[in-house]
Amino acid sequence: MTEIWKYLVPLSGLTLAACGNNVQERPNVIYVFPDQFRNQSLAFWNSEAYSGYVRWKADPTHTPNLDRFADEALVLSRATSTCPLSSPYRGMFLSGMYPERNGVTLNCMALRPESTLDPKAVCISDVFAANGYSCGYIGKLHAETPMKNDPANPGHYVSDRDPEWDAYTPPERRHGFSYWYSYGTFDVHKDPHYWDTEGVRHDPGEYSVKHETDKAIEFLRNEHGERKAGAPFFLAVAYNPPHSPYESLDDCMEEDYDLYKDMCYEELYVRPNADTTLSKAPAARYYFANVTGVDREFGRLLAELERLGLDRNTIVVFTSDHGETMCSQGTLDPKNSIYTESFNVPFLIRYPDRIRHRVDSTMLGTTDIMPTMLALAGLGDKIPETAEGRNLAPLFLENGQECEIPDAALYIRNIDGEKDGNGIVHGIFPEARGIRTDRYTMEIAVTRDWKIKRVLIFDDWNDPYQMSCIPYRENPELFADLCDVLGRKLQEADDIWYRDNIMERIGLE
Repeated sequence: MTEIWKYLVPLSGLTLAACGNNVQERPNVIYVFPDQFRNQSLAFWNSEAYSGYVRWKADPTHTPNLDRFADEALVLSRATSTCPLSSPYRGMFLSGMYPERNGVTLNCMALRPESTLDPKAVCISDVFAANGYSCGYIGKLHAETPMKNDPANPGHYVSDRDPEWDAYTPPERRHGFSYWYSYGTFDVHKDPHYWDTEGVRHDPGEYSVKHETDKAIEFLRNEHGERKAGAPFFLAVAYNPPHSPYESLDDCMEEDYDLYKDMCYEELYVRPNADTTLSKAPAARYYFANVTGVDREFGRLLAELERLGLDRNTIVVFTSDHGETMCSQGTLDPKNSIYTESFNVPFLIRYPDRIRHRVDSTMLGTTDIMPTMLALAGLGDKIPETAEGRNLAPLFLENGQECEIPDAALYIRNIDGEKDGNGIVHGIFPEARGIRTDRYTMEIAVTRDWKIKRVLIFDDWNDPYQMSCIPYRENPELFADLCDVLGRKLQEADDIWYRDNIMERIGLE
Protein backbone atom coordinates (compact mmCIF):
# COMPACT_ATOMS: atom_id res chain seq x y z
CA MET A 1 0.00 0.00 0.00
CA THR A 2 1.35 3.43 -0.92
CA GLU A 3 2.62 5.32 2.11
CA ILE A 4 0.68 8.53 1.45
CA TRP A 5 1.54 9.81 4.92
CA LYS A 6 4.99 10.73 3.61
CA TYR A 7 3.41 13.44 1.49
CA LEU A 8 1.44 15.06 4.30
CA VAL A 9 2.17 18.47 5.77
CA PRO A 10 1.14 19.49 9.27
CA LEU A 11 -2.50 20.48 9.42
CA SER A 12 -1.60 23.63 11.32
CA GLY A 13 -1.15 26.40 8.81
CA LEU A 14 -2.66 24.36 5.95
CA THR A 15 -5.80 26.48 5.64
CA LEU A 16 -7.06 29.63 7.28
CA ALA A 17 -10.81 29.49 6.83
CA ALA A 18 -12.32 32.89 7.52
CA CYS A 19 -16.04 33.10 8.10
CA GLY A 20 -17.85 34.11 4.94
CA ASN A 21 -14.92 34.61 2.59
CA ASN A 22 -13.02 31.29 2.72
CA VAL A 23 -9.57 32.85 2.98
CA GLN A 24 -7.02 30.05 2.82
CA GLU A 25 -3.28 29.83 2.77
CA ARG A 26 -2.85 27.35 -0.07
CA PRO A 27 -4.18 28.12 -3.55
CA ASN A 28 -6.88 26.19 -5.31
CA VAL A 29 -5.87 24.53 -8.59
CA ILE A 30 -8.02 24.06 -11.70
CA TYR A 31 -6.45 22.06 -14.51
CA VAL A 32 -8.42 22.15 -17.79
CA PHE A 33 -7.22 19.95 -20.65
CA PRO A 34 -9.39 19.37 -23.70
CA ASP A 35 -8.30 16.47 -25.88
CA GLN A 36 -6.45 17.07 -29.16
CA PHE A 37 -6.49 20.86 -28.96
CA ARG A 38 -3.94 22.43 -31.34
CA ASN A 39 -1.69 25.13 -29.96
CA GLN A 40 -2.09 26.64 -33.42
CA SER A 41 -5.84 26.97 -32.83
CA LEU A 42 -5.36 29.70 -30.22
CA ALA A 43 -6.25 32.84 -32.14
CA PHE A 44 -4.11 35.15 -30.02
CA TRP A 45 -0.94 33.84 -31.69
CA ASN A 46 -1.86 36.01 -34.69
CA SER A 47 -1.99 39.21 -32.64
CA GLU A 48 0.92 41.63 -32.58
CA ALA A 49 1.65 40.92 -28.91
CA TYR A 50 2.20 37.21 -29.54
CA SER A 51 3.06 36.57 -33.18
CA GLY A 52 6.75 37.28 -32.69
CA TYR A 53 7.11 34.31 -30.35
CA VAL A 54 6.16 31.69 -32.95
CA ARG A 55 7.12 31.27 -36.59
CA TRP A 56 3.81 29.94 -37.83
CA LYS A 57 0.39 31.46 -38.42
CA ALA A 58 -2.50 30.55 -36.15
CA ASP A 59 -5.72 29.00 -37.40
CA PRO A 60 -8.65 31.35 -38.19
CA THR A 61 -10.45 30.42 -34.98
CA HIS A 62 -12.67 32.38 -32.59
CA THR A 63 -11.22 32.02 -29.07
CA PRO A 64 -12.02 35.31 -27.29
CA ASN A 65 -12.02 33.87 -23.77
CA LEU A 66 -8.69 32.13 -24.19
CA ASP A 67 -7.30 35.27 -25.80
CA ARG A 68 -8.23 37.28 -22.70
CA PHE A 69 -6.93 34.55 -20.42
CA ALA A 70 -3.58 34.58 -22.23
CA ASP A 71 -3.23 38.28 -21.45
CA GLU A 72 -3.36 37.40 -17.74
CA ALA A 73 -1.25 34.24 -17.87
CA LEU A 74 2.19 32.84 -18.39
CA VAL A 75 2.01 31.46 -21.93
CA LEU A 76 4.45 28.72 -22.92
CA SER A 77 5.08 28.81 -26.65
CA ARG A 78 6.99 25.51 -26.78
CA ALA A 79 5.35 23.18 -24.27
CA THR A 80 5.40 19.58 -25.47
CA SER A 81 3.48 16.35 -25.06
CA THR A 82 6.24 13.83 -24.37
CA CYS A 83 4.23 10.94 -25.78
CA PRO A 84 1.43 12.64 -27.74
CA LEU A 85 -1.35 10.15 -27.15
CA SER A 86 -4.34 10.42 -24.84
CA SER A 87 -3.55 7.66 -22.34
CA PRO A 88 0.24 8.04 -22.01
CA TYR A 89 -0.19 11.78 -21.49
CA ARG A 90 -2.66 11.20 -18.67
CA GLY A 91 -0.41 8.66 -17.00
CA MET A 92 2.51 11.12 -17.06
CA PHE A 93 0.46 14.15 -16.00
CA LEU A 94 -1.00 12.30 -13.04
CA SER A 95 2.14 10.49 -11.86
CA GLY A 96 5.06 12.63 -13.03
CA MET A 97 6.61 9.37 -14.26
CA TYR A 98 7.49 8.20 -17.76
CA PRO A 99 5.19 5.58 -19.31
CA GLU A 100 7.30 2.55 -18.44
CA ARG A 101 7.12 3.36 -14.73
CA ASN A 102 3.53 4.60 -14.42
CA GLY A 103 2.16 1.70 -16.46
CA VAL A 104 0.41 3.61 -19.25
CA THR A 105 2.57 2.87 -22.29
CA LEU A 106 -0.12 2.76 -25.01
CA ASN A 107 -3.66 4.03 -25.49
CA CYS A 108 -5.75 2.01 -23.06
CA MET A 109 -8.24 -0.53 -24.39
CA ALA A 110 -9.26 -4.13 -23.68
CA LEU A 111 -6.71 -5.71 -26.01
CA ARG A 112 -3.90 -3.89 -24.15
CA PRO A 113 -4.49 -5.02 -20.55
CA GLU A 114 -0.90 -4.27 -19.55
CA SER A 115 -1.28 -0.56 -20.36
CA THR A 116 -3.00 0.81 -17.28
CA LEU A 117 -2.21 3.30 -14.55
CA ASP A 118 -0.44 1.59 -11.67
CA PRO A 119 -2.79 1.65 -8.64
CA LYS A 120 0.28 2.07 -6.42
CA ALA A 121 1.58 5.12 -8.28
CA VAL A 122 1.64 8.28 -6.18
CA CYS A 123 -0.31 10.74 -8.30
CA ILE A 124 -0.68 14.50 -8.10
CA SER A 125 -4.16 14.03 -6.66
CA ASP A 126 -2.85 11.64 -4.00
CA VAL A 127 -0.47 14.33 -2.77
CA PHE A 128 -3.08 17.07 -2.88
CA ALA A 129 -5.59 14.89 -1.03
CA ALA A 130 -3.03 13.92 1.61
CA ASN A 131 -2.48 17.60 2.28
CA GLY A 132 -6.07 18.62 2.89
CA TYR A 133 -7.25 19.34 -0.64
CA SER A 134 -10.63 18.31 -1.97
CA CYS A 135 -9.91 16.66 -5.32
CA GLY A 136 -12.37 16.37 -8.19
CA TYR A 137 -12.13 14.80 -11.63
CA ILE A 138 -14.62 15.59 -14.40
CA GLY A 139 -14.61 14.16 -17.92
CA LYS A 140 -12.43 11.78 -19.88
CA LEU A 141 -9.90 9.67 -17.94
CA HIS A 142 -8.66 7.07 -20.45
CA ALA A 143 -5.80 5.94 -18.22
CA GLU A 144 -6.92 2.40 -17.39
CA THR A 145 -7.53 -0.81 -19.23
CA PRO A 146 -11.27 -1.57 -19.38
CA MET A 147 -12.31 -4.14 -16.81
CA LYS A 148 -15.46 -6.23 -16.44
CA ASN A 149 -16.70 -4.09 -13.58
CA ASP A 150 -19.81 -2.29 -14.84
CA PRO A 151 -21.58 -1.18 -11.62
CA ALA A 152 -24.97 -1.84 -13.22
CA ASN A 153 -23.95 -5.18 -14.73
CA PRO A 154 -21.22 -6.81 -12.62
CA GLY A 155 -18.90 -9.16 -14.47
CA HIS A 156 -19.29 -7.29 -17.75
CA TYR A 157 -17.64 -4.42 -19.56
CA VAL A 158 -19.54 -1.13 -19.57
CA SER A 159 -20.70 -1.83 -23.14
CA ASP A 160 -20.66 -4.63 -25.69
CA ARG A 161 -18.11 -2.91 -27.91
CA ASP A 162 -15.47 -5.33 -29.15
CA PRO A 163 -12.76 -4.47 -28.35
CA GLU A 164 -13.87 -2.29 -25.47
CA TRP A 165 -12.32 1.14 -24.98
CA ASP A 166 -14.60 2.70 -22.39
CA ALA A 167 -14.12 2.04 -18.69
CA TYR A 168 -15.51 2.57 -15.21
CA THR A 169 -12.98 3.53 -12.54
CA PRO A 170 -13.81 2.12 -9.09
CA PRO A 171 -13.09 4.17 -5.94
CA GLU A 172 -9.93 2.26 -5.06
CA ARG A 173 -8.33 3.33 -8.36
CA ARG A 174 -9.19 7.05 -8.21
CA HIS A 175 -5.95 8.23 -6.61
CA GLY A 176 -7.32 10.66 -4.06
CA PHE A 177 -10.13 12.11 -6.17
CA SER A 178 -13.06 12.21 -3.74
CA TYR A 179 -15.44 13.79 -6.27
CA TRP A 180 -15.83 11.76 -9.46
CA TYR A 181 -17.80 12.41 -12.65
CA SER A 182 -15.95 10.59 -15.36
CA TYR A 183 -15.68 7.83 -17.96
CA GLY A 184 -12.90 6.03 -19.81
CA THR A 185 -13.24 7.06 -23.43
CA PHE A 186 -16.44 7.55 -25.42
CA ASP A 187 -16.47 9.73 -28.51
CA VAL A 188 -20.07 10.90 -28.86
CA HIS A 189 -19.90 14.60 -28.08
CA LYS A 190 -23.64 15.29 -27.90
CA ASP A 191 -24.64 12.11 -26.08
CA PRO A 192 -21.98 11.57 -23.41
CA HIS A 193 -22.20 9.44 -20.31
CA TYR A 194 -20.49 9.49 -16.92
CA TRP A 195 -20.18 7.55 -13.69
CA ASP A 196 -20.44 9.61 -10.54
CA THR A 197 -18.72 9.24 -7.18
CA GLU A 198 -21.12 6.46 -6.17
CA GLY A 199 -20.86 4.61 -9.47
CA VAL A 200 -24.23 5.73 -10.83
CA ARG A 201 -24.31 6.27 -14.59
CA HIS A 202 -25.60 9.56 -16.02
CA ASP A 203 -26.69 10.17 -19.63
CA PRO A 204 -27.39 13.93 -19.85
CA GLY A 205 -28.02 14.05 -23.60
CA GLU A 206 -26.27 17.37 -24.18
CA TYR A 207 -22.99 18.71 -25.50
CA SER A 208 -20.31 17.22 -23.28
CA VAL A 209 -18.27 20.41 -22.87
CA LYS A 210 -21.29 22.34 -21.63
CA HIS A 211 -22.39 19.56 -19.31
CA GLU A 212 -18.92 19.10 -17.81
CA THR A 213 -18.64 22.83 -17.27
CA ASP A 214 -22.00 22.76 -15.48
CA LYS A 215 -20.63 20.04 -13.19
CA ALA A 216 -17.42 22.00 -12.62
CA ILE A 217 -19.48 25.07 -11.66
CA GLU A 218 -21.47 22.94 -9.22
CA PHE A 219 -18.14 21.84 -7.74
CA LEU A 220 -17.01 25.46 -7.39
CA ARG A 221 -20.29 26.43 -5.77
CA ASN A 222 -20.21 23.30 -3.63
CA GLU A 223 -23.91 22.93 -4.39
CA HIS A 224 -24.21 19.34 -3.19
CA GLY A 225 -21.23 19.01 -0.87
CA GLU A 226 -18.85 18.18 -3.72
CA ARG A 227 -15.89 19.41 -1.66
CA LYS A 228 -14.90 20.33 1.88
CA ALA A 229 -15.98 23.87 2.65
CA GLY A 230 -13.06 26.13 3.52
CA ALA A 231 -10.44 23.70 2.26
CA PRO A 232 -8.41 24.23 -0.92
CA PHE A 233 -9.39 22.20 -3.95
CA PHE A 234 -7.79 20.58 -6.97
CA LEU A 235 -10.15 20.16 -9.91
CA ALA A 236 -9.22 18.44 -13.18
CA VAL A 237 -11.58 19.04 -16.12
CA ALA A 238 -10.89 16.79 -19.11
CA TYR A 239 -13.05 17.81 -22.07
CA ASN A 240 -13.14 15.37 -25.00
CA PRO A 241 -13.75 17.87 -27.86
CA PRO A 242 -12.13 18.95 -30.10
CA HIS A 243 -11.07 15.30 -30.35
CA SER A 244 -12.64 13.38 -33.24
CA PRO A 245 -15.30 12.81 -34.46
CA TYR A 246 -15.53 16.08 -36.36
CA GLU A 247 -17.62 15.17 -39.36
CA SER A 248 -21.07 16.69 -38.93
CA LEU A 249 -23.34 18.80 -36.76
CA ASP A 250 -23.75 15.72 -34.59
CA ASP A 251 -20.20 16.45 -33.38
CA CYS A 252 -20.38 20.14 -32.44
CA MET A 253 -22.76 22.97 -31.64
CA GLU A 254 -24.42 24.56 -34.66
CA GLU A 255 -23.87 28.08 -33.31
CA ASP A 256 -20.14 27.41 -33.37
CA TYR A 257 -20.17 25.71 -36.76
CA ASP A 258 -21.92 28.74 -38.25
CA LEU A 259 -18.75 30.76 -37.68
CA TYR A 260 -16.85 28.55 -40.14
CA LYS A 261 -19.40 26.95 -42.45
CA ASP A 262 -18.95 29.41 -45.32
CA MET A 263 -15.13 29.49 -45.20
CA CYS A 264 -13.32 27.96 -48.15
CA TYR A 265 -10.23 25.79 -47.77
CA GLU A 266 -7.93 28.72 -48.53
CA GLU A 267 -9.41 30.53 -45.52
CA LEU A 268 -9.50 27.50 -43.24
CA TYR A 269 -6.04 26.16 -44.03
CA VAL A 270 -3.56 28.97 -43.65
CA ARG A 271 -0.56 26.62 -43.55
CA PRO A 272 1.56 25.79 -46.60
CA ASN A 273 2.05 22.22 -45.32
CA ALA A 274 -1.70 21.40 -45.34
CA ASP A 275 -2.95 19.00 -48.01
CA THR A 276 -6.60 19.85 -48.66
CA THR A 277 -6.97 16.93 -51.06
CA LEU A 278 -7.00 14.56 -48.08
CA SER A 279 -10.34 13.03 -47.15
CA LYS A 280 -10.06 14.70 -43.77
CA ALA A 281 -10.07 18.23 -45.19
CA PRO A 282 -13.77 19.02 -44.46
CA ALA A 283 -13.12 18.26 -40.77
CA ALA A 284 -11.54 21.67 -40.15
CA ARG A 285 -14.92 23.43 -39.91
CA TYR A 286 -16.20 21.01 -37.28
CA TYR A 287 -12.88 20.89 -35.44
CA PHE A 288 -12.71 24.68 -35.24
CA ALA A 289 -16.34 24.72 -34.10
CA ASN A 290 -15.37 22.53 -31.14
CA VAL A 291 -12.38 24.76 -30.42
CA THR A 292 -14.82 27.66 -30.11
CA GLY A 293 -17.17 25.52 -28.01
CA VAL A 294 -14.34 24.76 -25.59
CA ASP A 295 -13.41 28.44 -25.49
CA ARG A 296 -16.96 29.49 -24.62
CA GLU A 297 -17.29 26.98 -21.77
CA PHE A 298 -13.83 27.73 -20.42
CA GLY A 299 -14.87 31.38 -20.32
CA ARG A 300 -18.02 30.43 -18.42
CA LEU A 301 -15.91 28.54 -15.88
CA LEU A 302 -13.60 31.53 -15.39
CA ALA A 303 -16.56 33.89 -14.99
CA GLU A 304 -18.03 31.72 -12.23
CA LEU A 305 -14.67 31.50 -10.48
CA GLU A 306 -14.55 35.30 -10.44
CA ARG A 307 -18.18 35.65 -9.38
CA LEU A 308 -17.50 33.44 -6.38
CA GLY A 309 -14.45 35.50 -5.43
CA LEU A 310 -12.13 32.52 -5.88
CA ASP A 311 -10.12 33.77 -8.84
CA ARG A 312 -7.37 35.59 -6.92
CA ASN A 313 -6.32 32.48 -5.00
CA THR A 314 -6.73 29.89 -7.74
CA ILE A 315 -4.10 28.60 -10.14
CA VAL A 316 -5.77 27.94 -13.48
CA VAL A 317 -4.10 25.94 -16.25
CA PHE A 318 -5.34 25.48 -19.81
CA THR A 319 -3.49 22.87 -21.84
CA SER A 320 -4.05 19.72 -23.92
CA ASP A 321 -2.83 16.15 -24.06
CA HIS A 322 -1.57 16.51 -27.64
CA GLY A 323 -2.17 18.46 -30.80
CA GLU A 324 -3.84 17.73 -34.13
CA THR A 325 -2.04 17.65 -37.49
CA MET A 326 -5.26 18.52 -39.39
CA CYS A 327 -4.08 17.63 -42.91
CA SER A 328 -0.50 18.75 -42.38
CA GLN A 329 2.44 16.53 -43.41
CA GLY A 330 0.18 14.46 -45.66
CA THR A 331 -0.96 12.30 -42.75
CA LEU A 332 -4.43 11.39 -41.55
CA ASP A 333 -3.04 10.59 -38.08
CA PRO A 334 -3.80 13.61 -35.89
CA LYS A 335 -1.28 12.71 -33.17
CA ASN A 336 1.47 10.31 -32.07
CA SER A 337 4.10 12.11 -34.13
CA ILE A 338 6.91 14.56 -33.49
CA TYR A 339 5.55 17.08 -36.00
CA THR A 340 5.05 20.42 -34.26
CA GLU A 341 1.29 20.38 -34.74
CA SER A 342 1.09 17.12 -32.77
CA PHE A 343 3.98 17.48 -30.31
CA ASN A 344 3.59 21.15 -29.33
CA VAL A 345 0.65 21.83 -27.01
CA PRO A 346 -1.00 24.89 -25.44
CA PHE A 347 0.07 25.65 -21.89
CA LEU A 348 -1.35 28.76 -20.23
CA ILE A 349 -1.14 29.22 -16.47
CA ARG A 350 -2.63 32.05 -14.40
CA TYR A 351 -1.79 32.65 -10.75
CA PRO A 352 -2.73 36.24 -9.83
CA ASP A 353 -0.06 38.26 -8.04
CA ARG A 354 2.39 35.35 -8.21
CA ILE A 355 3.02 34.54 -11.87
CA ARG A 356 3.67 37.49 -14.16
CA HIS A 357 2.00 37.63 -17.57
CA ARG A 358 4.54 36.88 -20.30
CA VAL A 359 5.39 34.48 -23.10
CA ASP A 360 8.14 31.97 -22.36
CA SER A 361 9.85 29.46 -24.64
CA THR A 362 10.67 26.88 -21.94
CA MET A 363 10.21 23.37 -23.30
CA LEU A 364 8.06 21.94 -20.54
CA GLY A 365 7.47 18.21 -20.95
CA THR A 366 4.55 16.18 -19.62
CA THR A 367 6.44 14.70 -16.66
CA ASP A 368 7.32 18.24 -15.50
CA ILE A 369 3.69 19.16 -14.87
CA MET A 370 3.09 17.19 -11.66
CA PRO A 371 6.13 18.40 -9.68
CA THR A 372 5.71 21.97 -10.95
CA MET A 373 2.05 22.19 -9.98
CA LEU A 374 2.68 20.76 -6.53
CA ALA A 375 5.48 23.25 -5.93
CA LEU A 376 3.35 26.17 -7.09
CA ALA A 377 0.77 25.15 -4.50
CA GLY A 378 3.42 25.23 -1.76
CA LEU A 379 3.96 21.47 -1.68
CA GLY A 380 7.39 21.37 -3.26
CA ASP A 381 8.79 19.42 -0.33
CA LYS A 382 6.06 16.80 -0.85
CA ILE A 383 6.89 15.97 -4.46
CA PRO A 384 7.17 12.17 -4.40
CA GLU A 385 10.53 10.57 -5.02
CA THR A 386 8.96 8.65 -7.90
CA ALA A 387 8.34 11.84 -9.90
CA GLU A 388 10.79 12.01 -12.81
CA GLY A 389 10.05 15.45 -14.23
CA ARG A 390 11.56 18.82 -13.35
CA ASN A 391 10.06 21.29 -10.91
CA LEU A 392 9.83 24.45 -13.01
CA ALA A 393 7.96 26.48 -10.38
CA PRO A 394 10.94 28.81 -9.69
CA LEU A 395 11.02 29.68 -13.38
CA PHE A 396 7.26 30.27 -13.47
CA LEU A 397 7.40 32.42 -10.33
CA GLU A 398 10.71 34.11 -11.21
CA ASN A 399 11.62 33.98 -7.53
CA GLY A 400 15.37 33.80 -7.98
CA GLN A 401 15.73 30.20 -6.90
CA GLU A 402 17.82 27.87 -9.00
CA CYS A 403 15.85 25.96 -11.59
CA GLU A 404 17.22 23.56 -14.17
CA ILE A 405 15.69 24.74 -17.44
CA PRO A 406 15.27 22.00 -20.07
CA ASP A 407 17.50 22.52 -23.10
CA ALA A 408 15.57 19.93 -25.10
CA ALA A 409 12.29 18.05 -25.02
CA LEU A 410 12.15 14.26 -25.28
CA TYR A 411 9.72 12.56 -27.66
CA ILE A 412 8.48 8.97 -27.22
CA ARG A 413 6.45 6.77 -29.56
CA ASN A 414 5.57 3.21 -28.58
CA ILE A 415 3.46 0.77 -30.57
CA ASP A 416 1.98 -2.63 -29.77
CA GLY A 417 4.35 -5.37 -28.73
CA GLU A 418 3.72 -9.03 -29.50
CA LYS A 419 0.14 -10.27 -29.83
CA ASP A 420 -1.03 -13.69 -28.68
CA GLY A 421 -3.57 -15.90 -30.45
CA ASN A 422 -6.44 -13.90 -28.99
CA GLY A 423 -5.05 -10.60 -30.18
CA ILE A 424 -3.99 -9.56 -26.69
CA VAL A 425 -1.02 -7.21 -26.75
CA HIS A 426 1.95 -8.03 -24.55
CA GLY A 427 4.59 -5.39 -23.98
CA ILE A 428 5.52 -2.56 -26.30
CA PHE A 429 7.77 -1.95 -29.23
CA PRO A 430 9.64 1.38 -28.80
CA GLU A 431 9.31 2.44 -32.43
CA ALA A 432 10.65 5.98 -32.25
CA ARG A 433 12.46 8.45 -30.04
CA GLY A 434 13.27 12.06 -30.72
CA ILE A 435 14.05 15.49 -29.38
CA ARG A 436 13.26 19.11 -29.91
CA THR A 437 16.00 21.63 -29.18
CA ASP A 438 15.97 25.39 -29.35
CA ARG A 439 16.32 25.15 -33.13
CA TYR A 440 15.91 21.59 -34.38
CA THR A 441 13.46 18.71 -34.27
CA MET A 442 14.75 15.16 -34.79
CA GLU A 443 13.04 11.77 -34.78
CA ILE A 444 14.65 8.37 -35.28
CA ALA A 445 12.26 5.52 -36.04
CA VAL A 446 13.20 1.85 -36.28
CA THR A 447 11.75 -1.33 -37.72
CA ARG A 448 10.94 -4.33 -35.57
CA ASP A 449 14.16 -5.98 -36.68
CA TRP A 450 16.13 -2.96 -35.44
CA LYS A 451 16.92 -1.24 -38.69
CA ILE A 452 16.60 2.51 -39.22
CA LYS A 453 13.15 3.14 -40.64
CA ARG A 454 13.46 6.89 -41.03
CA VAL A 455 15.24 9.91 -39.64
CA LEU A 456 13.49 13.27 -39.60
CA ILE A 457 15.42 16.45 -38.97
CA PHE A 458 13.84 19.88 -39.30
CA ASP A 459 15.27 23.35 -38.84
CA ASP A 460 12.36 24.90 -36.95
CA TRP A 461 13.81 28.41 -37.20
CA ASN A 462 13.95 28.49 -40.97
CA ASP A 463 11.33 25.84 -41.71
CA PRO A 464 8.57 26.29 -39.08
CA TYR A 465 6.08 24.21 -41.05
CA GLN A 466 8.60 21.34 -41.28
CA MET A 467 8.32 20.98 -45.03
CA SER A 468 11.98 20.22 -45.79
CA CYS A 469 13.61 17.26 -44.06
CA ILE A 470 17.37 17.67 -43.62
CA PRO A 471 19.18 14.52 -44.92
CA TYR A 472 21.03 13.11 -41.95
CA ARG A 473 23.70 11.31 -43.95
CA GLU A 474 24.63 14.52 -45.73
CA ASN A 475 24.85 16.48 -42.47
CA PRO A 476 26.89 14.21 -40.19
CA GLU A 477 28.01 16.89 -37.72
CA LEU A 478 24.49 18.16 -37.09
CA PHE A 479 23.20 14.60 -36.82
CA ALA A 480 25.95 13.63 -34.36
CA ASP A 481 25.21 16.68 -32.20
CA LEU A 482 21.50 15.90 -32.11
CA CYS A 483 22.19 12.24 -31.35
CA ASP A 484 24.32 13.32 -28.39
CA VAL A 485 21.44 15.40 -27.05
CA LEU A 486 18.98 12.55 -27.63
CA GLY A 487 21.28 10.09 -25.88
CA ARG A 488 21.50 12.36 -22.85
CA LYS A 489 17.73 12.83 -22.68
CA LEU A 490 17.18 9.07 -22.98
CA GLN A 491 19.60 8.51 -20.11
CA GLU A 492 17.86 11.15 -17.98
CA ALA A 493 14.55 9.38 -18.59
CA ASP A 494 16.06 5.91 -18.06
CA ASP A 495 14.29 5.06 -21.30
CA ILE A 496 14.31 1.60 -22.87
CA TRP A 497 16.36 3.01 -25.76
CA TYR A 498 19.04 3.92 -23.23
CA ARG A 499 18.85 0.70 -21.18
CA ASP A 500 18.88 -1.55 -24.26
CA ASN A 501 21.49 0.47 -26.18
CA ILE A 502 19.18 0.93 -29.15
CA MET A 503 21.28 3.71 -30.66
CA GLU A 504 24.26 1.36 -30.75
CA ARG A 505 22.16 -1.54 -31.98
CA ILE A 506 20.98 0.39 -35.02
CA GLY A 507 24.49 1.60 -35.79
CA LEU A 508 24.38 5.20 -34.55
CA GLU A 509 27.08 4.87 -31.86
